Amino acid sequence: MELREITYLSIALRIVFAFLMGGALGWERERRSRAAGLRTYMLVCVGACIIMLTNQYIYQFFHTGDPVRMGAQVVSGIGFLGAGTIVVTKRNQIKGLTTAAGLWAAAAVGLALGIGFYEAAIVGGLLIFLILTAVHSLDSLIRKNAQRVELYAEVDNKVNVGQLARSIRALGVTISSIQLDHEYAPSAGVRALMITMRKSKKLKREELLSSIQEIEGIMYIEEL
Repeated sequence: MELREITYLSIALRIVFAFLMGGALGWERERRSRAAGLRTYMLVCVGACIIMLTNQYIYQFFHTGDPVRMGAQVVSGIGFLGAGTIVVTKRNQIKGLTTAAGLWAAAAVGLALGIGFYEAAIVGGLLIFLILTAVHSLDSLIRKNAQRVELYAEVDNKVNVGQLARSIRALGVTISSIQLDHEYAPSAGVRALMITMRKSKKLKREELLSSIQEIEGIMYIEEL
């Protein structure tokens, strides 16, 4: 029970664990060159831990206040930091969702360590690390086998959109929508399109993208 109470040993142990756990999660983001990396995750996890320690200290020694009130503010407040890592690119790609979710999860680990709930913090931290590393490969495999395909395409202004749609359908896909991006012009004489389609299970994703790239008038494509 000594490790559950506020003592010099428990304070040191919790903060060190938060430092190590935040560092492990941040290392995975750092090696992928994400906006929030090693130092950010460490600061979030250690900061959340210290806040929870402070809340427990006030409750334990001054016998006043709610022992989880400050932690509740961290859970909601970390959303502002996470939102800053989410961006929408000119090609309508959403970047930073995993980083934002990781920051929120790192704060949760810090809070658990701060209150002395070591079991949940360690197991949860390890699972979060597993999600950020091993599950990334599974996510890529699922995307690779998905029938729905979304493309960003840059095409010559002279290309007729109807003819372009017929050329794509001839490859064995069903087009759900083609949207012209009026706000973004890659360069003079070029327009940007967002194309949503469904392919058959037999049609390989790489072959489809390669065939679309070869259609006359298409200058660049990128899967969203």
